[in-house]
Amino acid sequence: MPTATASSHNTYASHSLTLLLDPSPLLWLRGSISPKDGSVPEALWFLSFSLLRCPLQVMSRAEEQQKNLQQSIESLPGGGPLSSLDPDLLLLKATSMAALSCLGECLSILQHSVSQAARSVTTPCVENMAGWPGPKPASEEPVKNGGLTGLPTSSSNKPPASPAQRNKELLKSSQPSEESTDTEDNEEEDLGVLDEQRSIILHLLSQLKLGMDLTRVVLPTFILEKRSLLEMYANFMAHPDLFLVITTGASAEERMVRFVEYYLTAFYEGRKGAVAKKPYNPILGESFLCSWDVPRERVRPLRTTGSSSAPLAPPPASANSSERYRLRFVAEQVSHHPPVSAFYCECKERRMCVNAHVWTKSKFMGMSVGVSMVGEGVLHLLEHDEQYVFTLPCAYARSILTVPWVELGGKVSICCAKSGYSAIVTFHTKPFYGGKVHRVTAEVKHNSTSTIVCKAQGEWNGTLEFTYSSGETKVIDTSKLPVIMKRIRPLEKQGQYESRRLWQHVTQALKEGDIDGATEHKHELEDRQRSEEKQRAASRSPWKPKHFIKEGEGWVYHNPLWKTNC
Repeated sequence: MPTATASSHNTYASHSLTLLLDPSPLLWLRGSISPKDGSVPEALWFLSFSLLRCPLQVMSRAEEQQKNLQQSIESLPGGGPLSSLDPDLLLLKATSMAALSCLGECLSILQHSVSQAARSVTTPCVENMAGWPGPKPASEEPVKNGGLTGLPTSSSNKPPASPAQRNKELLKSSQPSEESTDTEDNEEEDLGVLDEQRSIILHLLSQLKLGMDLTRVVLPTFILEKRSLLEMYANFMAHPDLFLVITTGASAEERMVRFVEYYLTAFYEGRKGAVAKKPYNPILGESFLCSWDVPRERVRPLRTTGSSSAPLAPPPASANSSERYRLRFVAEQVSHHPPVSAFYCECKERRMCVNAHVWTKSKFMGMSVGVSMVGEGVLHLLEHDEQYVFTLPCAYARSILTVPWVELGGKVSICCAKSGYSAIVTFHTKPFYGGKVHRVTAEVKHNSTSTIVCKAQGEWNGTLEFTYSSGETKVIDTSKLPVIMKRIRPLEKQGQYESRRLWQHVTQALKEGDIDGATEHKHELEDRQRSEEKQRAASRSPWKPKHFIKEGEGWVYHNPLWKTNC
């Protein structure tokens, strides 16, 4: 009898795993069971949950066995012929975790298929009519300020500067005459995955758990890209002409559409490069300052086309400063635990500015790492007395054991309360089966009438197609848009806590391929930050950010345009 029971159990387990990997037999339910009275047959529900019961049991046992395997490997000695750091055992540990993660996704697909099959017998499939679809539902957990309440007060061993002193420092640290056009290339080359690097990654993965917060986990230096996170935020402004043209829109609808166009075209330059590398974690008090000079004749909307998708050719840069708009950008790391960055950009001539704060939360997801950008930004158009509140998508580093690549995902919102227009932008992650990478869709809606006035679809790092309710279309290739380089002061004229000067030795070592040297310089900065933190704690001296102040749940630039009656 025990033998028969075991054999029967193994048969069920085999069928269950087969069903996990191929849910197509469930499609039989959709066509063969069609009750005439509209009720859901009891047999269907019984069959559905019976099919799911055994896979769930198998998954539960597999997770227990994987946990036992992990504990057995970790209990091995650190040295000897068979150690806990044996490359083959580390690979087994990491791949078994990844395999369970994939099977979990398969099970989710199976559950969804069963649910859809059960519903289809009573609810006919309703396809969207050609034309404007209804607005997509917002995310159940919108990315907002939540979580920033009650942030620990930052501290410093220096007394707070008076407003007059701070303004004097800011003016001194951002003289346009000292700036020159940036020559740094944002493109990141692939250093390759060497055997030694792979073993480091495997060892790191073996110590992580699914969903684990990576905020305080020290990651290997070779995965770093050669810029600070604060500079990455500045690179999202690589098309300042598209930013400035927002406020020139003749109507509230046109201004919202132009903001969505700018928003979708910003990610290619901001996240440039196919290799998934991590920017430097800014240290507390670190700042990044730069500016852009934009020829006035260049501030015009991309043309609406029916035949051409090419952007207008950029005019030659003018040497006369009166014929240019100047955008000024400042970013600062305002909190260390949790890590919160704030940035502000303004153009006084156009009376517009944007203020944002972002808390980066990273977590381990098996063979990928997810980063949530918690917080929000607000674009102020003072000429129209409008504020556009927007959020940011999540970022994912996929295939971290082979060739890592970047993917954006999640729904973000853009909303203007005064005009009544809003937009939902969806960054689609690649589905488990088929599908495209880097896909994005967007809809702009007039809230009071629920009218969709613009739709967009395409790839955030490629071609985007905009369709308007008038029937006109516009095609933008984000990879071919002309870039206006930022202007930045040379290292010798930067403050000691400005990003490029602060990280210069790490950056130079990475450029030379000296990973050990980069790691050493990085550790020096981290040790200095810990030492300063201890000194502040011992003296109980409050830290006061240089450029931003705490307001409610967020951080606001200390002297924004909307407070200066510009």
